[in-house]
Amino acid sequence: MNKPTRTPADRPIGDIEPVFEFRGDMPTGVTVASDGRIFINFPRWGGEVPYTVAEIRDGKIVPYPDATINKFDQKRPGETLGSVQSVVVDPANRLWILDTAAPSFSTPVPGGAKLVAIDLATNKVVKTIVLAPTSVLKTTYINDVRFDLRKGKAGVAYITDSSVSGPGAIIVVDLDSGESWRKLSGHASTSPDPAFVPVIEGETLAIRETGKPPQPFTVASDGIALSADGATLYYCPLSSRHLFSVPTALLLDKSATEAEVAAAVIDLGEKGASDGLEADDKGRIYAGDYERNSIRQRQTDGEWKTIAHDPRILWPDTLSVAGGYLYFTANQLHRQPQFHEGRDLREKPYTLFRVKIDAGPVLLK
Repeated sequence: MNKPTRTPADRPIGDIEPVFEFRGDMPTGVTVASDGRIFINFPRWGGEVPYTVAEIRDGKIVPYPDATINKFDQKRPGETLGSVQSVVVDPANRLWILDTAAPSFSTPVPGGAKLVAIDLATNKVVKTIVLAPTSVLKTTYINDVRFDLRKGKAGVAYITDSSVSGPGAIIVVDLDSGESWRKLSGHASTSPDPAFVPVIEGETLAIRETGKPPQPFTVASDGIALSADGATLYYCPLSSRHLFSVPTALLLDKSATEAEVAAAVIDLGEKGASDGLEADDKGRIYAGDYERNSIRQRQTDGEWKTIAHDPRILWPDTLSVAGGYLYFTANQLHRQPQFHEGRDLREKPYTLFRVKIDAGPVLLK
């Protein structure tokens, strides 16, 4: 029998460029400033994790803004960083740090869940907003954040609550007063899809402990993105393949009832299973697809296009648009020990990639 000289195989799509390799702690969030500065965060999910926020500078990882603030002090939870899940540069050239204050997914330390703004011109903290206990519940895990600086006196932030044990939600924050409130708390669109069964690298993703039956890994609203005009918020539970949208006007209206907000939610259909979301200034939405090792782009007509597909895209986590590129971390989250009966299947390095998109970030200022 003649053997083929080449066996057909899955084709890669797009050209992903490695930007940085992480040989230590596992990153989740990435954000890139307009001048090219890159910031990363490392949540304290286990191990030492000496600093939870860093800048990639001259090929090295440097604690940011300094090592002192990165040493969590439970006696000063509002002034030190506990476990940061996301970092985002806003249109005013400030780095916002989203601190869960929930190391190892514990109950958030009272007074510790917060937004911290650092002026990138001075590398100094210029604002800290500790989120109210009415917004950050005992089950809350604040995950990702987007900004519209045109609303109110100083702008607003939208945050996803990606709880694994309680209601998901969108948390809205007034950046002037620091007031915050929950919307769509426990709504189906911010909750795990009960029929969702993720399959990654050929295996069903589930919490697996030796001697115990597998348990579903259920995570609420996670990815978040703002439309180019700021009128629409896009979001998705991590445990779902659907994209949802809601008018931001209803999220900002504290008097709008839950029924009114819920009635305005639109299920935009399947996009693949995503961790991070992002948008660009051309009206397109980006979503990781962690089941298919891919990055997808939603066109303005609603059709999805795969712009990157590669076996190296092992759990695309956070996305960031800057300088005509989409940056994203690939951190092998699904290979963590809790999914494999205590065996850590992650392989160093974790990688920051980018892919050309010919667009800029959404800047609402």
